[in-house]
Amino acid sequence: MPSPPVPARSETDLLPERVHLPLLTLITHQSLDEDYLVAAERRAAGAPRPPKGRPHRVAAVVVVVFGVLVSTAFVQTSQNADVDDAGRATLIDRLEAERAVLSRQQERVAALRDGNLALEASLGQLADTEQEALVRNRRLQVRAGFIGVSGEGVRVTVQERPDADEVQQIQDSDLTLLVNGLWEAGAEAISVNGQRLTAMSAIRIGGQAILVNNRGVAAPYVVEAIGDTRTLSARLFDTTSGLAFVGKADFYGFTYDVENVGSMSLPSGPQSYLRLLSASTDVGDVLVENEPPSRPSATPTPEEDEP
Repeated sequence: MPSPPVPARSETDLLPERVHLPLLTLITHQSLDEDYLVAAERRAAGAPRPPKGRPHRVAAVVVVVFGVLVSTAFVQTSQNADVDDAGRATLIDRLEAERAVLSRQQERVAALRDGNLALEASLGQLADTEQEALVRNRRLQVRAGFIGVSGEGVRVTVQERPDADEVQQIQDSDLTLLVNGLWEAGAEAISVNGQRLTAMSAIRIGGQAILVNNRGVAAPYVVEAIGDTRTLSARLFDTTSGLAFVGKADFYGFTYDVENVGSMSLPSGPQSYLRLLSASTDVGDVLVENEPPSRPSATPTPEEDEP
């Protein structure tokens, strides 16, 4: 039986084995082989081996260098630690100083706040005092006749009898009783025939006429008083002066008419009297301490000419 034919070898099978190896494997094998080759050649040529003491010297040098590096690092770390401690102490001192300053500032703020509260309280008291003083001053100006006033009040018109003789004529004392009765009843301001009565006013006889503030007035006598219309006229006839005025009117036969007025205006007093009142300390004290001010008097006083 004939043997099978041997297949012909291809061109690829004729190539060296290293051609078929992967590149990475080939590089590794070649490097190892070359190292062994170099070592074998050196051994065959009788080259001396490296001395055994050299590694120890290298190790000693490495140890020394490492020690130097460690020492340097330790010294540097110590120096840095000293610097850090000094910087930390400085920061702590500055922090304590700033805290002390802050504490003083807070105490100052608290003191200023307390001072502001005290000043506000004082300001409130001064405002109340000022308001009371303004009201009091206004009331005194009204009472003393320094300013003109207006408001509701009572108007009393006094008229003589047509056939009245000298005895039956209205006298200054009769008007004084009426005015005093109105003051006692609560009148705030009074005028007689347009003449405003003040603490320095006088109702008196001057020749054949009645003088009010040194100005002659004639019948009918119109007495206007600003006050509460609900009580002023009723209280007038409950006062001693009011009852005396009614008694004299009935006895001498002159008439009087009382009416409530919703609005009336009274002028300020004579400027000469007001200047005298302003300059008089005694009168000022009386006005302040005793309200209402002094009532007009029927007692004759020296005549004064208006400027």
